[in-house]
Amino acid sequence: MEIITFINDHILGYVLMSALILTGIYFTIATRFVQFVRPKEMLKLMIAGADGDKDKHHISPFQAFAISTASRVGTGNIAGVAIAITTGGPGAIFWMWAIALVGAASAFAESTLAQIYKVRNEKNFHGGPAYYIRTALKNKPLAVAFSISLILTFPLVFNSVQSNTIAQSLQTTFHVSPTITGIALAALTALIIFGGLKRIAHFSAVIVPVFAIAYILVTFIVTLLNIEKLPHVLALIFQDAFSWQKIMGGAWGATIMIGARRGLFSNEAGMGSAPNAAATAHTSHPIKQGYVQAFSVFIDTLVICSCTAFIVLLSDCVGNGAEGIALTQQALMQTLGKGGNYFISASVLLFAFTSIIGNYYYGQANIEFLSRKKSVMFAFRCFVSIMIFLGAIMQLQSVWNLADLCMTFMALINIYAILKLRKHVLLALNDYRQQKKEGKNPVFSAKNVPEIKDTSAWN
Repeated sequence: MEIITFINDHILGYVLMSALILTGIYFTIATRFVQFVRPKEMLKLMIAGADGDKDKHHISPFQAFAISTASRVGTGNIAGVAIAITTGGPGAIFWMWAIALVGAASAFAESTLAQIYKVRNEKNFHGGPAYYIRTALKNKPLAVAFSISLILTFPLVFNSVQSNTIAQSLQTTFHVSPTITGIALAALTALIIFGGLKRIAHFSAVIVPVFAIAYILVTFIVTLLNIEKLPHVLALIFQDAFSWQKIMGGAWGATIMIGARRGLFSNEAGMGSAPNAAATAHTSHPIKQGYVQAFSVFIDTLVICSCTAFIVLLSDCVGNGAEGIALTQQALMQTLGKGGNYFISASVLLFAFTSIIGNYYYGQANIEFLSRKKSVMFAFRCFVSIMIFLGAIMQLQSVWNLADLCMTFMALINIYAILKLRKHVLLALNDYRQQKKEGKNPVFSAKNVPEIKDTSAWN
């Protein structure tokens, strides 16, 4: 397992980081900075219903946004950001922001492709990288490899780790047995996932906004109570990001890499996970969901991750030996007392559990790609529930290392695909912009963009 860890951290990790960053830069330039030019439109599209169609079977753009955000926003937003500060310094937060701004363009591209090549089943749409790899690239073996990698990574191993985090947090704070936590989590998960896509969408659309707003409000209170420190904290982030001492001492590159890694691995832009949720939305033009998913990257990194950064940096706890969730808990307790500890524990529970549901759906979308048999889906749901229980009571470091390997493989396949299909993204974007220029509500029609073929959901 040490060999796998070395490969992940020192070889594939840097290859993946470089590929994600360069892909984000490419799509930022090629789309003429698409993630920056229409922020108000992004917000409007995100909160929209199904473009006026109230059919109860459809997944709205907001519900698709909530499913992807549920997966993106996890315990890494609490623990990962705190670790980034202790290992890379406050400047890592600046690079986390910078990479998120660039990565949003990749999220836009992959989600647009997921919409273009989505397919319709009896009630809903579904799709994702496996679908556009098979349909547009005509490469079914690569599509199957992507699906298997994602299934092993997100709904199985990552969900086990999330349940383990919840169990450890509840045991530390409330002395709840991991076995009891595992049983409860497995049961709650089964209750939701056996209800199908609509139940997952409704759950995510309610819980995600509630816990996100609560976390933002608590951060706002902490900031107000420490308002005199805010100018110093902001200056510290920017000064440390471009510290001459770090540049001369050779630590500057580590600060950039830690911040970039935190940003990219938190918001998952370009990795091929969020498009599985993006494909479910009922919308009039693929570009609309591309905008929504780019906005989701901003919510995850520029808002939620930044909340943790300010909670930690506005305290005096950095450098006291605490790391991860423990550091965030101590920082919040310094301002809010014992209630801060309980709030972080509750946040860990909600962040991790919504990630479990979002991660599960990514797996479901790819199980449907591999097999349409109901018995296969039933077995998959049972196995996910079992893995969540086992995750709560077991140590999973070796399995986690294998999951990192699978995730890297999955992401590199997706990066290859979206770069190969970059022309399709740009053609769809040009069609959308032209219709907007004419004062229309853009509606995608396959016959209007004949270069894009095999778009069964749009005929």
